[in-house]
Amino acid sequence: MNQSDRPVGAPVDWTPAVPPSRTPIPGASVTLEPIDADRHGESLWEAKGDDPALWTYLFDDPFENSTLFEAWLRKCAKPDDPLCFAIIDNADGKAKGMASYMRIVPVHGVIEIGSIWFGPEIQRRRESTEAIYLLARHVFEELGYRRLEWKCDSLNAPSRRAAKRFGFSYEGLFRQAIVYKNRNRDTTWYGMTDGDWPEIRAAFDAWLDPANFDPDGEQKSPLAARRDFGTD
Repeated sequence: MNQSDRPVGAPVDWTPAVPPSRTPIPGASVTLEPIDADRHGESLWEAKGDDPALWTYLFDDPFENSTLFEAWLRKCAKPDDPLCFAIIDNADGKAKGMASYMRIVPVHGVIEIGSIWFGPEIQRRRESTEAIYLLARHVFEELGYRRLEWKCDSLNAPSRRAAKRFGFSYEGLFRQAIVYKNRNRDTTWYGMTDGDWPEIRAAFDAWLDPANFDPDGEQKSPLAARRDFGTD
């Protein structure tokens, strides 16, 4: 077989994607704002609560006091990769969680969302789901990415369930991928492509419709964005 006979990928009419910028991403129930320790520190400290389990699978540990927490936020605010956002509850203007763009590769159109934590007040609520929706919609529809990734500790069952619920497809297990907090991490990979996005967006839009919620904010029908590719 000569070189001309070898199989290659399909041709792509491709222009590199745009790096995400430090601008807010507005939504109906939440707005994502680039981290500002002075603006968000107090409400994020309050939002995180006292349950250390929230930080089990994150690279950082619970903080002993608000001063240490604010110092950590200032570090989070510096780099463009990861680019960290506070999740602002539009109802009261308070920050109630965080999420980040990371491993940003515009030339290949690949980006990851991670370092996600939701305070107890928005866990399993419309606000947390919309935050993920806004991040995904922004990269596919406004920044021009081809691929969005989600990775987590393979032992993090809630994160694996969330990835599927949000429409990510299981793509494999990277054994002994990371050492953090002096322990091994096998990393589970999930992905979503721009070709997947129209179907997934339709599921998000239907779920986020105000008609899908009762007066107490409880969903009437579950989010059906999961795609049946791969197994986990």
